[in-house]
Amino acid sequence: MTTTPGPARALVRTFTQRFSCTPRGARLARQLALVELHDWGIPESSRLSADAGLVVAELTSNAVAHGRVPGRDFELRMTLLEGVLRIEVSDARRDRRPAVQPHAYQAEDGYGLRIVDALAAWGVQDRLIGKTVWAELSRR
Repeated sequence: MTTTPGPARALVRTFTQRFSCTPRGARLARQLALVELHDWGIPESSRLSADAGLVVAELTSNAVAHGRVPGRDFELRMTLLEGVLRIEVSDARRDRRPAVQPHAYQAEDGYGLRIVDALAAWGVQDRLIGKTVWAELSRR
């Protein structure tokens, strides 16, 4: 498959941090992501910050619930480009790939990727160990 490179996007900011693969680690990742966005000039009251908080929360909770390998952390990476905020969450399980689940009447879970899908373009990339789930939010 051949891809045509799109227009170059100037890198504005980047943030990378590893967290313990626990519910506490997922909560901390979301909180630090919002603090980092605030430091980048994106206030918590903005639509981009709110959407990013939801995406980080869903992707990190999925990493904890479905990508956990004992003794391995997950990694959050945010990259702010001119027109887009890219959020990446990497975990150690390549065999468990995320997919949007069909709607189930009165289901109590399974809506996380539906939220991500509604807010952002997203996908999955394999890594040497594990996978990276990424989402891109428009800054406009």
